[in-house]
Amino acid sequence: MVRKLSILITVFFFLVGCQKEGQAPLVTKGNDSFSNYEDHFLDALWKLSPDWATGVGYHKYDSLLNIPGDKSRNAMLNFIKLQQDSLARFEANDLTELNRMDYRILRNQLEYSNWQITVLKSYQWDPTHYSAIPAFAHILNEHYAPLTKRLRNFYQKMADMPAYYKEAQKQIKNPVPELTALAIEQQTGGINIIEKDFTDSLKKTAIPAAEQKLMTDRAKIAAESIRGYISFLQNLKSDKPRSFRLGKELYEDKFRYEIQSTYTAQQLFNMATERKKQVHKEMAKLSKQLWPKYFGKKAMPADSLDMISQVLDTLSAKHTTAAALQSTIESQLPKLAAFVKSKDLLTLDPGKPLLVRKNPAYFGSAAVASLSAPGPYDKNGNSYYNIVSLTGMPADKAESYLREYNNYTLQILSIHEGIPGHYAQLVYANKAPSLIKAIFGSGAMVEGWAVYGEQMMLDNGYDDSPEMKLMWYKWHLRSVCNSILDFNVHANNLSKEQAITFLTHEAFQQKAEAEGKWKRVGVSSVQLDSYYDGYKEIMDLREAYKTKMGDKYRLKEFNEKFLSYGNAPVKLIRTAMLGSK
Repeated sequence: MVRKLSILITVFFFLVGCQKEGQAPLVTKGNDSFSNYEDHFLDALWKLSPDWATGVGYHKYDSLLNIPGDKSRNAMLNFIKLQQDSLARFEANDLTELNRMDYRILRNQLEYSNWQITVLKSYQWDPTHYSAIPAFAHILNEHYAPLTKRLRNFYQKMADMPAYYKEAQKQIKNPVPELTALAIEQQTGGINIIEKDFTDSLKKTAIPAAEQKLMTDRAKIAAESIRGYISFLQNLKSDKPRSFRLGKELYEDKFRYEIQSTYTAQQLFNMATERKKQVHKEMAKLSKQLWPKYFGKKAMPADSLDMISQVLDTLSAKHTTAAALQSTIESQLPKLAAFVKSKDLLTLDPGKPLLVRKNPAYFGSAAVASLSAPGPYDKNGNSYYNIVSLTGMPADKAESYLREYNNYTLQILSIHEGIPGHYAQLVYANKAPSLIKAIFGSGAMVEGWAVYGEQMMLDNGYDDSPEMKLMWYKWHLRSVCNSILDFNVHANNLSKEQAITFLTHEAFQQKAEAEGKWKRVGVSSVQLDSYYDGYKEIMDLREAYKTKMGDKYRLKEFNEKFLSYGNAPVKLIRTAMLGSK
């Protein structure tokens, strides 16, 4: 899972007033005009959304905090209409290949934004929508400017925190209970950013004592506004809370806008169901091969899934400890980089370090691991491999996590999140010439690349033992079963009991992992489709590209050409690489 403000799917909920100078100019046909339009669009966007701007590394408006509400939503709808009118003046087929991609990305994003505001209306039922904390954390923790300057921006931004959270309370109606609980968790975890980390950082500066007193006093008021929001959510009574399930119609619409796939959600579900059957067959073959090694002459279970489960359970006993989890991951990354280099799979940038850290508290606990990458304006910022902390977790739950992330799958996790997965891909994305592709990135492309990277590493000989191959199939089932689970829950009303049984029995997941996935499907929708959809589209594209290139095909050339398009949807990259409009 990638945590990057420029890739979050709710990107257009930056919602502030659309001022006159934010209006787009009249444009004419042509690539120069389109490039000018993009520049103007982004300039207007950052004025409208300073928090989002901060996240992508554009720091001109760090001191501003926008207040949500009806006025800002109406202004955003006007902004969307204006930008749609501007885009309509261009003929996509007259643009260069790269500009044509940007055109289609922007058109989809504007349509998606309008749908979110007028149809989905999650601002009414999703309390996690209102969190000012991530932008404050970015200002405090990233070193893009002198600390004193960052802290003064932080101080100015805090002035509107009480109004922000007061207005947030007015927007919420019959919220989803699961999202309410997550919002409480996130806000509670983030308070220290405001009242402790900020204060501690002030002590490292030469800011005069009197000014520091004003700053800490404001931080106390800001922290109290967060506590007020938490209390509001804790005491909120709703006779008819909204279900977290989207329903089939909304799900298909969101899938179309967010995944930007060549498939529908139903088609992806059908393909994932078939893929699951294929994977089960391959896992049964490997389990039969490994059975004598680990069980001697003990009779194999008649049920193939039970046999697979027993072999996996035995292999899962090999794992690191809770205390050594982070250091184990840190030791894996140089080995992965060396393998990628030795097999000539991809050119890595040694000047872009990847730092492993415990999940920041304000993330909440919806995901075990994630990657936080610098924004396209902050190319020299840090990349973080975030991992859940098992400290303080009940021993049985921690053991369950460690068995899920055992000596085999923990390596695959690091391939996915790190090298050559999210970390490497997002370094390439920040080198791509198009800001549009980086800012409005496709989650399916990003997640699909990470899943593709797992298979690519094994296909090229990374630990070619049958044990690792079996564990990779189990891991691959996560992506496949993510799509099955998400669609079944949101469109077909699958129950929690049915979901847990499905994940533990057919996807062979540990109970803690299955419980965590249920929590995740309750606070997100469609995002879980991005893994298998992106993977399948990339694999299909690679096969088609291989046919096109014939004897000239080289894996590294394919990988680097594919990544050169930034975070564009795979279907648009396919059109570009195969040479058709």
